[in-house]
Amino acid sequence: MRRLRVLLAKGGLDGHDRGLRVLALALRDAGFEVVYMGMRVPPEAVVRSAVQEDVDVIGLSFLSGAHMEYVERLVQLLGSEGLTGRFRLVVGGLIPQGDIERLLALGVDRVFPVGSSIAEIVGYLSSIRPADTG
Repeated sequence: MRRLRVLLAKGGLDGHDRGLRVLALALRDAGFEVVYMGMRVPPEAVVRSAVQEDVDVIGLSFLSGAHMEYVERLVQLLGSEGLTGRFRLVVGGLIPQGDIERLLALGVDRVFPVGSSIAEIVGYLSSIRPADTG
């Protein structure tokens, strides 16, 4: 069985990606294949890369408050491309408690707010098998 492939991107206009880079290395060290897209990646590029790279999980990080608008657009794009349910969608960063349920209702599988540990994220991703994603 192949290793789980995780795409990581920083949405919105966040000014730094140190935490996401640390997470990318930790995921790689834990045995995942990581596609790292970096900062200020538009939703269209995320969808395109997720398909091209045949990833299982899309992981998005936000600190700028753009998470709701960005995820709404990403989910809309996935739907219009017939990709709803194809990828697990994970969001992390500075996410207000009141937005977590809204993100889950949009189709996000898991939210990791600030303070979540790398071990928690690795544990969650370890529970996903590539065959689970479609």
